[in-house]
Amino acid sequence: MKNKKKDFTQVETPAEIKAETFSTTKKDTKNAALPFGKMNYTIMLVGLGVIVLGFVFMSIDKEEFGFGFLGITLGPIVVLLGFIIELFAILKKN
Repeated sequence: MKNKKKDFTQVETPAEIKAETFSTTKKDTKNAALPFGKMNYTIMLVGLGVIVLGFVFMSIDKEEFGFGFLGITLGPIVVLLGFIIELFAILKKN
């Protein structure tokens, strides 16, 4: 294997550097996919809905300062369940 030394006497112009650095081909754009699949995004939306539902449960509690069953027990459990669903949606493979 030959070791080629780069000749540093020739300086590239900014146009050459820009063209070389940012050149994309159809192959490059074809392989650039979204990080998650359709199912992941669907599960994320469900998790977001569950989180919002938990906050709604906490807000409709009629006890003083939200110290009833909805505000202290059910709402936080539903919010935690929503965050677990979000974690599952992120970790699920396509």
